[in-house]
Amino acid sequence: MKFRLASLVNDSIVDGPGIRLTVFAQGCPFDCPNCHNPGTHDPEGGREADTDWVLQRVKENPLLSGVTLSGGEPFAQPEAMAEIARGVKALGLHVMAYTGYTFEQLLDQPQAQPLLESLDVLVDGPFEQSHRSLALAFRGSSNQRILDVPASLKSGSAVVLDWDNPQ
Repeated sequence: MKFRLASLVNDSIVDGPGIRLTVFAQGCPFDCPNCHNPGTHDPEGGREADTDWVLQRVKENPLLSGVTLSGGEPFAQPEAMAEIARGVKALGLHVMAYTGYTFEQLLDQPQAQPLLESLDVLVDGPFEQSHRSLALAFRGSSNQRILDVPASLKSGSAVVLDWDNPQ
């Protein structure tokens, strides 16, 4: 399946736990002030890529513990991102995504459900400069939550993971 790709980063250690392949989707409706990826906002930017190509890159890297879908906004291209997530899960790897939407907003978007159902972890909410903190694990502002997606879907409400204070 074709989609718009801003970039792909191999062996990332800053976009989630372990060594990850990070897919930066192109296109974002939020345009958060001081976003660290403003070049990903234009939905016509980046380049065309194929989900099979991404999955082949995952298969070729035995060091990966997972894949992170970032952007831009992965939920702006939910079908392609869900296809990647399902393929990664089939390989037995962890899948997480970043979104400017809240979990509650995504629950109201039928097109978001297949992607949500394929995720292990979701970092939700827009970046807010007034809540910026360099002390947070895997996110830029304290309004953003790290969610256990399967538990959240099961309960129908956000189940927050505390990755800032590991046990």
